[in-house]
Amino acid sequence: MVWPFKPKFKKQIARIEITGAIAGATRKRVLEALKTVEEKKFPALLLRIDSPGGTVGDSQEIYSALKRLREKIKIVASFGNISASGGVYIGMGAEHIMANPGTITGSIGVILRGNNLERLLEKIGVSFKVIKSGPYKDILAFDRELTQPEAHILQELIDTSYQQFVQTVADARSLPVETVRSFADGRIFTGQQALELGIVDRLGTEEDARRWTAELVGLDPEKTLCYTLEERKPLLSRVLPGSRQVSSGIRSGIDWLEFEMSTSGLPLWLYRP
Repeated sequence: MVWPFKPKFKKQIARIEITGAIAGATRKRVLEALKTVEEKKFPALLLRIDSPGGTVGDSQEIYSALKRLREKIKIVASFGNISASGGVYIGMGAEHIMANPGTITGSIGVILRGNNLERLLEKIGVSFKVIKSGPYKDILAFDRELTQPEAHILQELIDTSYQQFVQTVADARSLPVETVRSFADGRIFTGQQALELGIVDRLGTEEDARRWTAELVGLDPEKTLCYTLEERKPLLSRVLPGSRQVSSGIRSGIDWLEFEMSTSGLPLWLYRP
């Protein structure tokens, strides 16, 4: 006997939102959400991206998971206010991409930044004694200038990561590698320009993306709802919804500072305005 009623998830679109800098916490949350999408057998996923990018490895893991999932369901990415660098890379995991005309996107490239505080440390009389197993163990140390051999090593690392990024965009968007290289120099562009370059498929809002997603899987765009999979909020926030609003700006600043500190010296797919 065939059960006449389909589970409600088969009549809904899953929705996952990626906001802010992409790091380990984002990767963990998104991978868990993607697993839920697969387990509950949603027919499609709407991926909303509003991110300047982030760490290379975390972006690659999210992209890989999306690429595997799209073999089973339809995935549409909706670029919000900003979807740059690592945000673009993640978007390549979707089969279809929509952006607002004024979305800030692009910034396809890699950045690695260290800090040289040598002169400051000299002024306050602080120095470090380093014992290391090899000449490059303290590469990007903040108490001295980078040497030429070290700069060469880091440039090769950046070039390799950059090539991975370019190849992924070329493969995902069916573009020649040299064409991607022509605009993958770190520049940013609008959603309108991204459409002309072949980075996105259509222009429109998230609501337009929702309707498009529904149409792709044969659902009624007028009636189909999105089921948003989001991180479970702390108990206090659920009981007292306004309890964190006053400190939201401070919290965002602290989160960004923590991200900067934790990723210092790491290659990043990140747009820095």
